[in-house]
Amino acid sequence: MTRSVYREVRDLIVLGAYPAGRPVTEQELCARLGVSRTPVREALRRLESDGLVHAARRGVTVVELGGKALRDAYLVRAALEALTAETAAHRRRAGEVAPAALARLAEHADLADVATRRGDLLDGVRRNRAFHRHVAVLADNPVALEALDRVWDQITVSTRASLAAPARPARVDEEHRLLIAAITGGRPDEAAAHARGHVLATMSALSGQDGGTPA
Repeated sequence: MTRSVYREVRDLIVLGAYPAGRPVTEQELCARLGVSRTPVREALRRLESDGLVHAARRGVTVVELGGKALRDAYLVRAALEALTAETAAHRRRAGEVAPAALARLAEHADLADVATRRGDLLDGVRRNRAFHRHVAVLADNPVALEALDRVWDQITVSTRASLAAPARPARVDEEHRLLIAAITGGRPDEAAAHARGHVLATMSALSGQDGGTPA
């Protein structure tokens, strides 16, 4: 029960039902989910440790990263995604990544590009996250995957309100394709460089230099 409530509350936050800066009370969540205070309280404790909420006078407030905190989250994401891309390429070179898994990565890139170009910003964020998460799945590093999920949640919640149509959709797709090619070719250093550069370019776009949506 506790784990189920945690997932439900997390989804409400990450999917936007409770946006960044929004106060949330235990009583409100109990009424919405039809559960007692105990599992809700435990879920909120876990979400606070995840960095998605912080304690408030009554209940919690959904995290709203900005300035240095958001930049720090992107720098952590860049380091983690460089690691997972490098590891995925190593595993591909060693014959540990099946062709079907690589095909799935390309499919994620296709879906992300379609959503981005048609201007569906929320779906674009979701599809882009699926693409990057699949790279981490290919790396087969559960610790890195869990850490990435946490930082992605924080970034998603904190940037949703400022989403704008991307000024560089073709460039985003090109960066994805370069990353796929490096992993498929079993080139770890190149994969790491493309992954890190892509995340840092996204961070620059969100800082207002280019305008755009998380990629």
